[in-house]
Amino acid sequence: MSLSLDDALPDKRAARRAFDAAREFASACFIHDETRGRLLERLDLIRLEPRLALDIGCATGRGATALAARYPAARVLAIDSSSTMLRSAAAHAGSLFSVLGGDAERLPLRSHCADLVLANLVLPWCRPDRLFAESARVLAEGGALLFATVGPDSLQEVRAAFGAVDEQIHVHAAFDMHDVGDLAVAAGLAEPVLDVDRIAVTYESLNGLVRDLRAAGAVNVAGGRRRSLTGRDRWRRFEAALLSPHERLAVTVELIFGQAWGRGPRSGRGEVLVPIDRIGRRSETT
Repeated sequence: MSLSLDDALPDKRAARRAFDAAREFASACFIHDETRGRLLERLDLIRLEPRLALDIGCATGRGATALAARYPAARVLAIDSSSTMLRSAAAHAGSLFSVLGGDAERLPLRSHCADLVLANLVLPWCRPDRLFAESARVLAEGGALLFATVGPDSLQEVRAAFGAVDEQIHVHAAFDMHDVGDLAVAAGLAEPVLDVDRIAVTYESLNGLVRDLRAAGAVNVAGGRRRSLTGRDRWRRFEAALLSPHERLAVTVELIFGQAWGRGPRSGRGEVLVPIDRIGRRSETT
């Protein structure tokens, strides 16, 4: 099957609808909590006293709450495009932070106004080049972007099982660590540092996995996804390919962590072209 980049990457309107429907997000966001914790630990190694800190793709506002506690003198903005997530974040904001509706690829902020941008698991739902470009635009010189995303090995078991059933896209694309770094540099960010980790999440049944994915908004929103429902026969064949008798279901989550720095105002913009056949490939830690 021939794929275009738009086929493989998320449909943003579908992603927003998925998060608007994710009213049980807090019950299934353990991966978000893990990655956020690791990103916040990195701030211990950075000498930074931000006046304005952003939590983009803020979900329920846990990142903004942590930033406000760490930097009490800073103004903290929690930004999301999902109305459900914004309502949840606003319910926890109090006087700690402010909530703002906005697209991570087109932030409603002036250029070079922020000293810190936290982007925890936002990249899977965006065009990475555009999110990086917006981060570069809003960051002041010497400001920091900290981000976590998923790599192409994530849910490889699910992708392989569906591959035994049909040629449709069932898990949307993720970028390799090296390509993520290249995109960050091309977008105008400085000195990106990235690393990769993998964790296995174990379930008693497929129903548990499906429940957590839906609750966390992590459903298939690829532009080229099948729009019709998965038939009962196709689902049974997928389930048979995925599950081993008498064994629990273990799925891989590949996590990419990164940080980069704002350059401040600059002229010109670089460009990196990532071939479609490199998206979703296996990455190696170096």
